[in-house]
Amino acid sequence: MSFIDLRSDTVTLPTAGMREAMARAELGDDVYGEDPSVNRLEATLAERLGFAAALFVPTGTMSNLLGLMAHCGRGDEYIVGQQAHTYKYEGGGAAVLGSIQPQPIDGDADGSLDLDKVEAAIKQDDFHFARTRLLALENTMQGKVLPLTYLAAARELTLRRGLALHLDGARLYNAAVKLGVDAGEITRHFDSVSVCLSKGLGAPVGSVLCGDAEVIGRARRLRKMVGGGMRQAGGLAAAALYALDHQVERLAEDHANAEALGRGLTELGYSIEPVQTNMVYVDAGGQASALAAHLLERGIRVSPAARLRLVTHLDVKSADIPGIVEAFAAFRRS
Repeated sequence: MSFIDLRSDTVTLPTAGMREAMARAELGDDVYGEDPSVNRLEATLAERLGFAAALFVPTGTMSNLLGLMAHCGRGDEYIVGQQAHTYKYEGGGAAVLGSIQPQPIDGDADGSLDLDKVEAAIKQDDFHFARTRLLALENTMQGKVLPLTYLAAARELTLRRGLALHLDGARLYNAAVKLGVDAGEITRHFDSVSVCLSKGLGAPVGSVLCGDAEVIGRARRLRKMVGGGMRQAGGLAAAALYALDHQVERLAEDHANAEALGRGLTELGYSIEPVQTNMVYVDAGGQASALAAHLLERGIRVSPAARLRLVTHLDVKSADIPGIVEAFAAFRRS
C-alpha cells in the first residue's frame, strides 16, 4: 500500500534527477577540506545568502547547535521563543553541550517574538546574571513567515544592544517563496543562518551553517568536537546543490496544496489556522488519536496531536488533496 505522508516534509525521497547528480558527484575527504562537491555547496550557499563562509553538517540540529556555540560561551545566554526548535525540539543541546542558558519568551501567533519583550529580557551587565549574547529567531515558524520589516526591526534591536542574531532557517526557502523575494533579502539581517536541505527542498541529508569567517571557523572546530566531521560527503552535497538549483521555485506548489487542503477542511467545518506556507494546523481536540487511526486505514499518515499538523511536500501531489479531504469528511460522518 502506498501512503500519503503528511507528518513532515522530512519524509521526501530523492528525485531521479537528484539521484543522478549524487551518482556523478566528485568526492574527496571533507575533514581535510578536499571534497570538491562539499566545497562547492558551501561556497554557493554562502554567496547566495550574502555570507563570507559556510559549513556543511549532517543535521539541522547540529547546524543550530554550532551556531549557538560559535556565538556564546559557557555561562552566556540566548533569547529564544518558547516553541522554537533551538529551545524545545533539539534535545537541550545548547545547555548540555555548550553550557549556554536559554531565556525563552512566549511567541506571538504570527510566529514572531515581541521585540519589547525581547529587549526587556536582556540582562544588565551584572555578575549575578548570565550574559545575554544572542537572539535566535526561526523562519518559517510553524509555517508562519516573518515579515521583512520585522526582521529589520530585530536587526536594529540587536545592533543597538550589542547582541548577535541567529536564524534557524530550516524552511528559509519556504519563507522566501512566500514573500516573493530572494532568500538573501531575509538572511542579510542575520549574523548566522542555518539552512536545512532535507525538508521541503528534498535532499536526503544535511544542513548548512552560514556566517562570517570567524563564526564558521569556530563552528568547524566545534563540528569535529561533536562528531560531525564527514569524509566523502560529496554525494550528499551534490543532492543539496541539485535541490537548490531545481527544487526551490516548486515550493510554491506545496504552498498551493496546503492552501487547498486548508480550504477543503474549513468547508467541512474543521477549525483551521491561517495557512501561509506548507503547513496546515487542524484543531483535532480529543479526537486526535481516533482521527489518525482513521486516516492511516485510508493510506494517510499523520502524527496524532490535538493541534494536528499536516505538512505538504514534493511527494504530496495536487491530485492527492481531494482524497485527503474526503478522508477527513468520512471521519466526521463516522
